[in-house]
Amino acid sequence: MIDARAVIAQGAKLGPGVSVGPYAIIGAQVEIGAGTWIGPHVVITGRTRIGRDNKIFQFASIGEEPQDKKYAGEDTALEIGDRNVIREYCTISRGTAQGGGITQVGNDNWIMAYVHIAHDCKVGHQTIFANSASLAGHVTVEDYAILGGFTLVHQFCAIGAHCFCGMGSVISKDVPPYTLMSGNPVRAHGLNSEGLKRRGFSAETLRQLHEAYKVIYKSKLTLVQAITRLQEMQHECAEIGVLVAFLERATRGIVR
Repeated sequence: MIDARAVIAQGAKLGPGVSVGPYAIIGAQVEIGAGTWIGPHVVITGRTRIGRDNKIFQFASIGEEPQDKKYAGEDTALEIGDRNVIREYCTISRGTAQGGGITQVGNDNWIMAYVHIAHDCKVGHQTIFANSASLAGHVTVEDYAILGGFTLVHQFCAIGAHCFCGMGSVISKDVPPYTLMSGNPVRAHGLNSEGLKRRGFSAETLRQLHEAYKVIYKSKLTLVQAITRLQEMQHECAEIGVLVAFLERATRGIVR
């Protein structure tokens, strides 16, 4: 399963059934879980732990030093979960000391070609990153979020669960869960109704989320006033509670 032309440093730990293609380079601190497939010319370095049954395609660069001028060689890490697909020319950097020291990618993510995930990012589960989507440092992307091709996300932004950001979106504020966004600069265009239906959200839940969306985007309330109104609604809908929690911890303001 290990091509003779691959370069695997002494100290690297490869689980059962790991496949490594020709000319791949794997560093001494790398750990790779069972069943993961590493394509040709992939470079995996640094203190990087990769879980089970991932597929990493040719020319990806995983676990390299962060692109941060403050980085001074500290021992930082990258953790990638299970069953992720990481396509050609993706770059995923290790963390920085200033950002907690770790970049994290969860499980079952679909990461297309040329995607960049910078230092200290936190990516959840079941996300989709279309071609050339890019995260600056310290970005959080929650579960089931979808970023269209060439989407750009400013550092320290948060992308909420189940949202959809259209192709070429330029995001410099937090994106609330369940929403549909697009544009440069990005703007809200309603609820991500189609995506929510595909994931089994009930008609009643969708109705209540539509009401919550109108409170944020149609009522002319300030964000603080909108949060207060949503707090009254969350007892009838757990998903609105998720929305309230996101708004309460938003640090960059939200896209409105």
